[in-house]
Amino acid sequence: MAGPIAVLFDIDETLVHTGDSGRRSWAWAFDQLHGVAADIGKHTSAGETDPQVGRKTFHAVLGREPSHDEMARLYAAYLWHLSEDIWDSKGYRVLDGVEETLRRIADAGVILGLISGAMEGAARIKMEPGRLGRYFVFGAYGSDSPDRAEITRMAMAKAGRLHGRDLTRDEVYVVGDTPRDIEAAHAAHATGVGVASGHYTVEELSAARADHVLTALTEPFPQI
Repeated sequence: MAGPIAVLFDIDETLVHTGDSGRRSWAWAFDQLHGVAADIGKHTSAGETDPQVGRKTFHAVLGREPSHDEMARLYAAYLWHLSEDIWDSKGYRVLDGVEETLRRIADAGVILGLISGAMEGAARIKMEPGRLGRYFVFGAYGSDSPDRAEITRMAMAKAGRLHGRDLTRDEVYVVGDTPRDIEAAHAAHATGVGVASGHYTVEELSAARADHVLTALTEPFPQI
């Protein structure tokens, strides 16, 4: 069986653990702009996109829907704080096996891309301390769409344009740590690879019908 032509990675808890830098930065933004305490973990779940996180938390703590300009200011404040906090986050780390896996995939002639529910700016910031941005040719982000399946389809389309044709399910692997990543991969007609490096177990990722499940990226990557 031939291996993938493109491999698309989630960021949070798949490539890096930020030490809750994102949670602190959302809380700071809500406090600065609205003077309210906000904990995104109480109002959202793993795998949701930044626009979903921001809007759901806003509604929960302020009791109404945000306007477009309120969300724009919230995004700006969040990104500003994240860009500072990430460098001081004691819990920040690149997860085990990540760099070795990325180098192995790239050396095999497979193109690497990102699929992240984070806004593009946040995604880039989260990878900076680990210097991981240098591995990825392109990406699709939560700022492109609030829907993870649509983000995945956009990333697949970019991979296809780089390769010169549309890619099939067996030619695109989507790697993530949550059932939402697997669901999005299948909705976009890609192969879903679950990695139990976050909050979900091997059993839970298998139950989400992942095509392949790894306990960590220290294990051999499928078909590479």
